[in-house]
Amino acid sequence: MKILITGAGGQVGRELVTAFADHDVVAADHAALDVTEREAVLAAVTTLRPDAIVHAGAWTAVDACESDPDRAFRVNALGTRHVADAARRVDARVVFFSTDYVFDGTKDGPYNEWDAPNPQSAYGRSKLAGERELAGADATIVRISWVCGFHGNNMVKTILRLASEHDTLRFVDDQVGHPTFARDAAAMVRRLVVERRSGLFHVTNQGPVSWFGFARAVLESAGDDPNRVEPIATSELDPPRPAPRPANSVLDNAALRLSGLPLLPHYRESLDRLVAELRA
Repeated sequence: MKILITGAGGQVGRELVTAFADHDVVAADHAALDVTEREAVLAAVTTLRPDAIVHAGAWTAVDACESDPDRAFRVNALGTRHVADAARRVDARVVFFSTDYVFDGTKDGPYNEWDAPNPQSAYGRSKLAGERELAGADATIVRISWVCGFHGNNMVKTILRLASEHDTLRFVDDQVGHPTFARDAAAMVRRLVVERRSGLFHVTNQGPVSWFGFARAVLESAGDDPNRVEPIATSELDPPRPAPRPANSVLDNAALRLSGLPLLPHYRESLDRLVAELRA
């Protein structure tokens, strides 16, 4: 298969390039293909004529999106419209990455793929708009959350850096979610593409955890003392974050489970692997 990957320079995008290494991959980072430029997207897709477009290009700076919602919608929603438009012209299927931020975080229990979205942030609204651009298309929507990996900036790297600079770390214990490790998610996306599975899938690692608990787990994986991490409430963050975070963003991987597909590993397993790689 010929696979076009947008956003190929990001932490998920780089893992996707590796995951599809046995296919004909065209890896386009932002510099090579700006998805907000309609004519550029149409030209690239109609020239390459890929079998699938794995659309990882996005603006994911959650707090920055809050202060510039037009840019968030231009990249995450209108950019997805351009990709979908181009894909229809060459009969390519599209895989779009969405987020736990499409939910408001008030549900008592995990969110499955059939729960009604209610985003509270500009970022969440822009990604939900991107999902809607693919309505009625033979497309695959993959929601991920709390993404971390070997490439790019993410919370695992931040926690390890803070641990080297401070005696005590403080993380919120009233936001709970499922971490998603980029390499694991990329492997599942490869399977969804190869098996031509359409629809909406939650693709996260297993094991709900708060940011406080996750920070403790990172230190444990690094052989450090997890008691250096102290819990705080979101309301105690100083300065407060501009974009609201869902208190509960645990994504139930129901569509994978009910389809008989294997779930991603428990986050502790993948975290141990990642920390070992980062410290090698």
